[in-house]
Amino acid sequence: MTEIDWEHLRAEAHAATERAYAPYSNFHVGAAGLTDDGRIVVGSNVENVSYGLTLCAECNMVGDLARQGGGRLVAVVTVSAGGPCTPCGRCRQVLAEFGGPELLVDGDGTPRPLSELLPGVFDPDRLAEG
Repeated sequence: MTEIDWEHLRAEAHAATERAYAPYSNFHVGAAGLTDDGRIVVGSNVENVSYGLTLCAECNMVGDLARQGGGRLVAVVTVSAGGPCTPCGRCRQVLAEFGGPELLVDGDGTPRPLSELLPGVFDPDRLAEG
């Protein structure tokens, strides 16, 4: 497994907050993830005047993962300009798709498995249950 440099991931996530587009809420969020092959992917939130079409930093980070050729996330950090920021429920589900329940998520300053943040995750196995 790839060694996790949490301080470096936090710095990358914080830098991503500076590229956020948040003219309505002024709530700038950045996310940084480490892949199973050692790459770092990042994203920042992009608001929309209709709010419901806003793209969260974690979703944009997953887009960066796809852009770089895919892979699995092993660690993710999310921060706002003011400090740690726990992923919303929608983003937890997105992270589950690309990292699974063992993905380590640091959204409040304490890394923990995604399974603790999203118990009973809806995953591809649920589709097989019909």
